[in-house]
Amino acid sequence: MTQKLDGKVALVTGSGRGIGRSIALKLASEGARLLINDLDAEPAQEVVQAIRDMGGEAVACMGSVTSPDFAERFIGTAVSEYQGLDIIINNAGYTWDSVIQKMTDEQWYAMLDCHLTAPFRILRAAQPVIRRLSKAEGEAGQRVMRKVVNISSVAGLFGNAGQTNYSAAKAGIVGMTQTLAKEWGRINVTVNCVAYGLINTRLTSSVAGESTTNIEGREIKVGVNPDLLAAMERNIPLGRAGTPDEAAGAVYLFCTPESDYISGQTLLCSGGLTGI
Repeated sequence: MTQKLDGKVALVTGSGRGIGRSIALKLASEGARLLINDLDAEPAQEVVQAIRDMGGEAVACMGSVTSPDFAERFIGTAVSEYQGLDIIINNAGYTWDSVIQKMTDEQWYAMLDCHLTAPFRILRAAQPVIRRLSKAEGEAGQRVMRKVVNISSVAGLFGNAGQTNYSAAKAGIVGMTQTLAKEWGRINVTVNCVAYGLINTRLTSSVAGESTTNIEGREIKVGVNPDLLAAMERNIPLGRAGTPDEAAGAVYLFCTPESDYISGQTLLCSGGLTGI
């Protein structure tokens, strides 16, 4: 039986861990050829090997999505390795929380750079490649649909206390999604967005204040207070946080041929939670 994404070239940022890893593995299981990205070589190469072990194709492109040269290098790697570009998942991200009166300019711009500017640069770099491929396909009498899936959050749709920076960036990616759906329809690209609620990852499973992660030289506190986590889960109609594999499933929906006429949409993947 033919796999739904057989031969498609899929790029997933932040795919060495967590949700991004699950997205990459899901797309690979349906036949896509993957370009894996992470800040660190070890997790990225582990995902590459996992995909190869399952009979798939994958290569890695390490580095921070916020680096000025990353977008061109990322898109260039896909073209040089696979001579194509079909699916782009803008997934990389983290949080750096504070109430607004204590939030520094560095915190503010770090979130906008990661969650909004980086996807903008990647998609800007991808457009000439996609336009060229689409034109050649049109001249050959073919219509090949391509997919962009951006990642937002319930915080971007409803706001969340202590996350002015993150919420603003995640709201911005919704606007970018809707705009590019209008711009890129003529080159047969659907552009959609998945807004996550509470998903169990290393950033949420640790106890708040006890764990940090190093991101580009910054020690960022991660984790959620257990009492707060329990309260959050009680507000979710399904009564629990989602898993990375469930989060990946929502992205996969927008990558399948069945979604070829869906564009400019934001899908809540939140267990029924419709506010914070």
